[in-house]
Amino acid sequence: MPQDQILKVWGELACFTRPELKVERFSYPVITPSAARGIYDAIYCQPAEFRWQLTRIEVLAYPRYIALRRNEVKDKAPSSMTILRWMEGKEEVKPIFADDNPPDDTKGRTQRQTMALKNVCYRLHAYIRPWPGFEARLPALEAQFRRRASQGKCIYQPYLGCREFPAYFELVEPGAQMETPPPIDLDIGLMLYDVFDLSRPGKPLDTANDELPSISLFRAEVRNGTVTVPDYESDAVLKGRRVANA
Repeated sequence: MPQDQILKVWGELACFTRPELKVERFSYPVITPSAARGIYDAIYCQPAEFRWQLTRIEVLAYPRYIALRRNEVKDKAPSSMTILRWMEGKEEVKPIFADDNPPDDTKGRTQRQTMALKNVCYRLHAYIRPWPGFEARLPALEAQFRRRASQGKCIYQPYLGCREFPAYFELVEPGAQMETPPPIDLDIGLMLYDVFDLSRPGKPLDTANDELPSISLFRAEVRNGTVTVPDYESDAVLKGRRVANA
C-alpha cells in the first residue's frame, strides 16, 4: 500500500490566487492542493508512471496577508512544444519584452496589486498513485523520492504559487516527532483543487490539444490547523469539462 510522504514546506512570501479574480491577485489563506502537488512534482515526478495524491495539509503558521504591487508581463509564455522547437533551432525565437515591445513600441508589462501571504509554513501529506501497469514500481518510486527529498534535490526550484516566491522544504522521516498545528479554524468555501485532469497519465511534453485546462474545485475547511484533501476521484471534488478557448 502507498505510504504518505511528508514534507515540511515554508517561505517568506506566497500567493495562491483565487481563479475568480481576473486581474488583481488575492491569495487563498492556505496553500491549494494544486500548488502542494507542484512542490512534490518539483522534487520528483514521472508523469507516465504515477501522480501525486494530496491527503492532508497542516497549517503551521497563522495566515498573514501583505499587500504588494508587482510588474507582470502582458504576454503569455509559449507552449512547451514551441520552446522545444526554439531549443532545437527549428523555429525563430520570439522573446517577450517588458518594455519597448516591437513593433508597436508599447510597454509589455503592467503593474498589478497582489494580496499575498507572508511567512508561511505547512506540513504536506501526499502519496504516490501509480498508473496501471506500474504498481510493482511503487517501492522504488517511494525510495527515490525520499532519497531526493532528504538531500534537498529538486528538478526545479519549488515555489509557493508564483515562481518568484521560492519554497524551501525538508523531508519528515517516518516516526519523527512533529509539532502540533495551531488551533486554526477557517471555512474557506470552494477552493481550487487542480487545473489539470488528474485521471489520466501525463506525458513529458503534451501536445497543445492535451494542455487544455480542466479546473476542479472542492469545499475546503481548516479544522484545528488541518485541511483534509479528498481523492481526485471523490464526489467531493467538482470537475469541469476540458474546453478550448473560443
